[in-house]
Amino acid sequence: MAKKNAKKSKPTSSTIALNKKAKHEYKFLEKIEAGLVLQGWEVKSIREGKVNLTDCYVIIQRNEAWLVACNITPLKVASTHVIAEPMRPRKLLLNRRELDRLIGQVERSGHTLVPTAMYWSKSNVKLEVALAQGKQLHDKREDSKARDWEREKSRVMKGSLR
Repeated sequence: MAKKNAKKSKPTSSTIALNKKAKHEYKFLEKIEAGLVLQGWEVKSIREGKVNLTDCYVIIQRNEAWLVACNITPLKVASTHVIAEPMRPRKLLLNRRELDRLIGQVERSGHTLVPTAMYWSKSNVKLEVALAQGKQLHDKREDSKARDWEREKSRVMKGSLR
């Protein structure tokens, strides 16, 4: 008798959600990995991919970092005795040294903390937070010109190889 492998196939990517808008709006200076304090229904919704990072941001209050305006849509089959708040602020888990350094950068230098990605690390949900600086309109134009030039250059090089 042959034994059947009862394990489920693992997903190919551990990425849950990306904030593509942030790359266009900000220049990233440094990226930091932070854990999240979540409730049970939130983890279940995240497993289903019902997360939106587009308009959320990170604030620092009372020497703690908080993820604000992140929409985690509750599942319809969630428990009936739990009142789900999809937009509630969620605490970020950071080391004291990291947090102190980020507080200094945000308060003194005027930088912003922007969530860029949410992903699985083993069985934990992690959030990639970027220390960012806002782009001016001319910076955005330069970036789009550089992107277009790279695309055109790759087309020309591809054509010359044939």
